[in-house]
Amino acid sequence: MYLVTVLGNLLIILAVSSDSHLHTPMYFFLSNLSLADICFISTTVPKMIVDILTHSRAISYVGSLTQMSFLIIFGCMDDLLLTVMAYDRYVAICHPLHDPVIMNPHLCVFFVFVSLLLSLLESQLHNLIILQFAYFKNVDIYNFCCEPAQILNLDCSDSFIKNIVKYFVGAIFGLFPISVILFSYYKIVSSILQIPSPGGKYKAFSTCGSHLSVVCLFYGTSVGMYLGSAVSHSPRKGVASSVMYTIVTPMLNSFIYSLRNRDIKNSLRMLHSEKVYVRT
Repeated sequence: MYLVTVLGNLLIILAVSSDSHLHTPMYFFLSNLSLADICFISTTVPKMIVDILTHSRAISYVGSLTQMSFLIIFGCMDDLLLTVMAYDRYVAICHPLHDPVIMNPHLCVFFVFVSLLLSLLESQLHNLIILQFAYFKNVDIYNFCCEPAQILNLDCSDSFIKNIVKYFVGAIFGLFPISVILFSYYKIVSSILQIPSPGGKYKAFSTCGSHLSVVCLFYGTSVGMYLGSAVSHSPRKGVASSVMYTIVTPMLNSFIYSLRNRDIKNSLRMLHSEKVYVRT
């Protein structure tokens, strides 16, 4: 699953970078999303494979903080990039004539930079909370990785700063992205319904199908994981939710965008035919 995820997302990045027809804001954000997915799954699975081979499940204090930090950074990058992609689809469908002006290359790079900056900020906020703990040692975590929610649960105190940070993070990376995505698709659906021909409606909505599928998969697994951990205290269910969120979702993202997207499939066919032509 790890190799499939890395290979699938690398193929998407290669297809977008090699085909000039795909040098658009949507595919620029898609290539960054694929890179974030590669880094996201690489923070957990290689360590898990080493643990399986060495029959050792221990991780150092510094290693746990490092893994948790990268998990937060690239998970938040996924969250914010999906939000920006929803806004890009809204501009492309609802304001097609102004799309090249609004979604210019400088703004696209700025969106990615801000997404990375906010992700780094969120990671550092978690670290500041956890570094206030006493130095913990020989603690059992019922998961295959240092999942942020479980690390934070090691602190039994109910401090004011901790609650403020939790609400701030929930608003920035939960409420705000979901609101932007819902508002964007509300406007998109309203614009599509005004198109007279069924073929035009299908063509307009087909450009959003892959993104909408990935959004449902990402938020369905992540929200399900946190709600499940809050309702049920079963360690087995928590691990299953984490596997879906950290491993299965990045793998399926590459399949969704490569199998449901005609432009990506055409670009990959062109790459394959060029390699065959060079070999012959």
